[in-house]
Amino acid sequence: MKRILFIALAAVILVPLMVIGIDMFRDPASEHASMPVADTAGQLKRGEYLARAGNCMACHTERGGKEYAGGRAIATPFGNIYSSNLTPDRETGIGTWSADDFWRAIHAGKSKDGQFLYPAFPYPNYTKVTRADADAMYAWFRTLPPVQQANKQHELRFPYNQRILLAFWRTLYFTPGEYRAEANKTAQWNRGAYLVQGLGHCAACHTSRNALGGTVAQADLAGGMIPMLNWYASSLTVDAGSGLGDWDARDIASLLKTGVSQRGAVFGPMAEVVGKSLQHLSEEDIGAMTTYLKSIPKADTAPAKGAVRVSGDTEAVLKQGAKLYEKHCVECHKSDGTGMPPAYPPLAGNHSLSASAINPIRIVLNGGYPPSTAGNPRPYGMPPFGSALNDEEVAAVVSFIRTSWGNKGDVVSPVDVGRFRGAFIE
Repeated sequence: MKRILFIALAAVILVPLMVIGIDMFRDPASEHASMPVADTAGQLKRGEYLARAGNCMACHTERGGKEYAGGRAIATPFGNIYSSNLTPDRETGIGTWSADDFWRAIHAGKSKDGQFLYPAFPYPNYTKVTRADADAMYAWFRTLPPVQQANKQHELRFPYNQRILLAFWRTLYFTPGEYRAEANKTAQWNRGAYLVQGLGHCAACHTSRNALGGTVAQADLAGGMIPMLNWYASSLTVDAGSGLGDWDARDIASLLKTGVSQRGAVFGPMAEVVGKSLQHLSEEDIGAMTTYLKSIPKADTAPAKGAVRVSGDTEAVLKQGAKLYEKHCVECHKSDGTGMPPAYPPLAGNHSLSASAINPIRIVLNGGYPPSTAGNPRPYGMPPFGSALNDEEVAAVVSFIRTSWGNKGDVVSPVDVGRFRGAFIE
């Protein structure tokens, strides 16, 4: 009996130590050496483009702060994580980092000193970036004006503030490895897959996560809640009921490049992605991403909806919602919900309205604008109705929209509206 207890105790102690030790000393980044570059000017230009594709500035620039100097708070269910300084300042930035150090962070999720990086930095996606592309980004970051701005300490609750425990998270949810082209696919498809899976890190938002922050279904892009932002990222699969299956490729490309299309417009966090990143990509790369997105298979499980059914007189709720829609919404979105795209997006057959009630609730409460882009420099916006409508009225009009014109959403509750009144997107 004592021997069994001893073996069990040893296993409890040794297995965690082995997990930590293996991950600490394993260095998959060392398998890919940097290659000499003849065209340094071309490398720098490419590095700037790739940094745009990865949307690095959005996270690594504090509102009102210097570009890429870090300090922006990234809210997570475990506390706030603050982005780091990417300028070449030698004391507070990456001025003392080598190309190998930068590659290790991108590819293996480890800092210059070997510490595990928190996956708010999307290295589980960036690991697919090639060594040549990582070197180009590093070379370009080295040309930025150095900004002396110390990195802020993360504000994480115990035990999440113990970095060493990330070894276990990484064992469960992180597999380092560059993107490998699929031989039976076209060059355009592979380019799109590389961008969507890697620098675009689309799965970081468009895939559901579990209580530990790990992706639930191996980055299936079937949609999911964005933690702590109270926003639902819609499905990117070919599911015609909730994803992009019945979208024309031109509309997908337009949405990615300009923020608006004949089928819908981007709001919330995605507006920032389009405005600061995707609009700067070439037409060829946007087309490649579109080709890949049109091939993502339907997920086995439907995404969870963000609201609950209400009890009581549903018919009365929908009649109230119809009257409110007629009063406040019909001028732009029309009586049949077809809208006037691309200025005013259609509500009829709008999958993003059916998948979760959170987005329409927040848009009705707070309004919003698509991003200003080169292809749509003066976007039309949605005015806020939070001060004009109470929770019951917002619930009624959202319920009407989600159950009309072919939409298959549920009726929502005033309680759901109250949860998001006052919530905002940075």
